[in-house]
Amino acid sequence: MASPNPGQLQPTLNAWHLWGLAVGLVISGEYFGWSFGWASAGTLGFLVTTLVVAAMYTSFIFSFTELTTAIPHAGGPFAYAARGLGPTGGFIAGFATLVEFVFAPPAIALAIGAYLNVQYPSLDPKMMAVGAYIVFMALNIVGVRTAATFELCVTVLAIFELLVFMGVVAPSFSVANFAAKGWAGADSFSSAAIPGMFAAIPFAIWFFLAIEGVAMAAEEAKDPQRTIPRAYIGGILTLLVLAIGVMVFAGGVGDWTTLSNINDPLPQAMKAVVGENSTWLHMLVWIGLFGLVASFHGIILGYSRQIFALARAGYLPGWLAVVHPRFGTPWRAVLAGGVVGIAAIFSDSFITLGGQTLTANIVTMSVLGAIVMYIMSMLSLFALRRREPALVRPFPAIGYPFLPALALVLAVMCLVTMVWFNPLVSGLFLGIMAVAYGYFLLTAARRAEAASPVLAAPAGTV
Repeated sequence: MASPNPGQLQPTLNAWHLWGLAVGLVISGEYFGWSFGWASAGTLGFLVTTLVVAAMYTSFIFSFTELTTAIPHAGGPFAYAARGLGPTGGFIAGFATLVEFVFAPPAIALAIGAYLNVQYPSLDPKMMAVGAYIVFMALNIVGVRTAATFELCVTVLAIFELLVFMGVVAPSFSVANFAAKGWAGADSFSSAAIPGMFAAIPFAIWFFLAIEGVAMAAEEAKDPQRTIPRAYIGGILTLLVLAIGVMVFAGGVGDWTTLSNINDPLPQAMKAVVGENSTWLHMLVWIGLFGLVASFHGIILGYSRQIFALARAGYLPGWLAVVHPRFGTPWRAVLAGGVVGIAAIFSDSFITLGGQTLTANIVTMSVLGAIVMYIMSMLSLFALRRREPALVRPFPAIGYPFLPALALVLAVMCLVTMVWFNPLVSGLFLGIMAVAYGYFLLTAARRAEAASPVLAAPAGTV
């Protein structure tokens, strides 16, 4: 459907579409990425880390929904921070969100390549990753309702497959296997396990990363004040159950250390139970791709809306805010994020950063962006409560101010820990931010021309 206004998106998504997007954005985190946390924390240590991160996400979502429903804007966190903290706050939140959503897809694309390589060892995983970008960028350009309907379907299939995985391996689960050297390589807990638990934080966050992307579809949601809260709450509860179930069952079927540094832990865990020629294994690989595809496809939708919103507001070049005259989608923003993602896939120099794999470092970069964005979002919530008490809030933050404060404190703790354990990736993140801030300072006139009343900050903010 054509967009009647070249600078506006059209509301076409219902609550089911949004729930599918909320879960689909994240569900690849149940298939890969998280198991890197076992390498530093062990199974038991990583379980504790994951429960703390789950508490952060639950309190964050219950608070973030207030912002999403009060300011339904495609910029999501960028819009809330610009409104509550001013243009500089908007820049920090927008940059962080962009890093999160642009760097998550290449990590997922590499996992798609790894899953296909299980079936076809002759295929180059990186070329398969590039192929995934081409296919799903095209689908996102064709139309948001088509894209969201596809997202809902593959998300349901991905959930089904995770339940199948847990059902097939459950008879072989052993507490002794799961607990074996589960405290960062030790047979029992000691103070030496604590650093490993902190170092594992990025991989616990990967279980839930990007659920906030639903906010970027707010302008395309029907009745966002009702549909978005339902999607968020249903989504976080679904993901909590799946994350704990997958992690526990995968860790208890054999030697979990063999799964701690690979991109396909679930197929390998199932292989240990049913053998490499089992129909169950082949089904997991093929249907398991739906989980990766759901997140990959959904995050492409998310990054394109963030790029679109930032360009529309003058934070990025204006040509990125063009909406396709026929499909009504921000097609240039879709392509721009894809170019960066494909470049990251082939940036093998990442491997040398901190001695981690390419995928682990891309995951860490994405998570750094997410944590900075969570902090800015909670600060925006408190700022807007103080400066705009009359703002209509269809879904006030549950447990205010305790839960928003808890989310903020835990996010700050995660950020400090990540910087401490990942100084090189953190330095790269700050370097990119410094370059972006230079562009921000040089383009104040463009932002003034593009000023929107939705983003207007109260007097006294900078």
